[in-house]
Amino acid sequence: MKTLLSLVLAGVLFFLAINIRDPYLVWARGGSLPVFLLLGLGGVVLAWRAQRGRGLQLLVWAAVLCAAPLAEGIFQYRKHTVLAAPTEELQRLGRHFIVGYRSVEDVKPMVIHGLVAGVFLNRRNSAGRTVEELRQEIAELQTLRRQAGLPPLIVATDQEGGAVSHMSPPLPRLPNLAAVASLPQAQRDSAARSNGVAHGQGLAALGITVNLAPVVDLASETRASFDTHTRLHERAISQDPAVVMDLAVAYAQGLASAGVIPTAKHFPGLSGVKNDTHHFRGSLDLPLSQLEERIWPPFQEVLQKSNAWLMVAHVAVSAVDSDRLASHSKPVLDGIVRQKWGYDGIIITDDMNMGSIYMNGLCPAVGEALNAGVDLLLVSYDGQLLYRLMDCALTAKREGKIDEAMLDKSEKRLESARP
Repeated sequence: MKTLLSLVLAGVLFFLAINIRDPYLVWARGGSLPVFLLLGLGGVVLAWRAQRGRGLQLLVWAAVLCAAPLAEGIFQYRKHTVLAAPTEELQRLGRHFIVGYRSVEDVKPMVIHGLVAGVFLNRRNSAGRTVEELRQEIAELQTLRRQAGLPPLIVATDQEGGAVSHMSPPLPRLPNLAAVASLPQAQRDSAARSNGVAHGQGLAALGITVNLAPVVDLASETRASFDTHTRLHERAISQDPAVVMDLAVAYAQGLASAGVIPTAKHFPGLSGVKNDTHHFRGSLDLPLSQLEERIWPPFQEVLQKSNAWLMVAHVAVSAVDSDRLASHSKPVLDGIVRQKWGYDGIIITDDMNMGSIYMNGLCPAVGEALNAGVDLLLVSYDGQLLYRLMDCALTAKREGKIDEAMLDKSEKRLESARP
């Protein structure tokens, strides 16, 4: 029995240690390496003293001892390889990434070396901070950018109102757009625009240039399974496409009037998707006619009547491309959004840390996304994942798997959208 318990414990620790650079285990980093070394060493000592199953226990605990240093070594090697890449090559691809960070020191090398086009701020950046402290931090990063001779950083956040208000505090928390959806049309449109203006003025004062809002998904009567993050029942405006359209347009125009770029999300729409894409692969299983008549018009309206960007979710559109998620599907993005809709603005992915893409061929998806017409890949939850994604992008480019013509078009769009 003791042998079995020892092997089970070693197996759990090995899994955690070898995956210590997985986004799901961000909480276990920091001082985790010495902890895993001590646990592994302790296990080896106890296994050596075991009366039964000594050989197998020694082998398994030795694996635990080596796992965390191996995982960390792979990460550091990948990071070194990326930073050692030719500057021109690195900066050409770096224009297509926006990264979140936990410590400003972590993101400084990315900013200085041109690994990123911008940064993303959320609650871990704003918690316990004043407006002035946040403003100074953003200004410091912009100064580093100028000193490196690089374009200004895009600075993005999620400030939808209501439950998703990453800059509140220190900014005032405003209600989300669903809170005004039941008002008479003139009042609700005015309230939505005022909400956008207020958000825009507060964000602009911090130095934030892009807000990943409004949510344009239709509200759904059913919740996704294991729904810990999507929570459309809290965030979506209405089940009525006309109401969503009016309020999202008014909000986007208000935000833009204050100098902050809005973002319509989460195309192709998460309403009715059965899984929370933060954790599982999801599919939008609706006929194309229903998508075109009901789900997509609010997105099109926001894009046509404002300077909004489009955020694409990691969900497959079964009627168009069941093999790939929309975030790296050329038939969906280039075929529908670019060609059919004629949209030539910025397309940004949802977080590349999300389980729906992270667990389903992350590396190939990077090149496919750029080839499909994506301009920016968001790496928000665990910013250190950028080094893996950049390594994937560099490899794909060197192997001729990146469509240079698509990359050129994207760079022109990014140039015109530069803050």
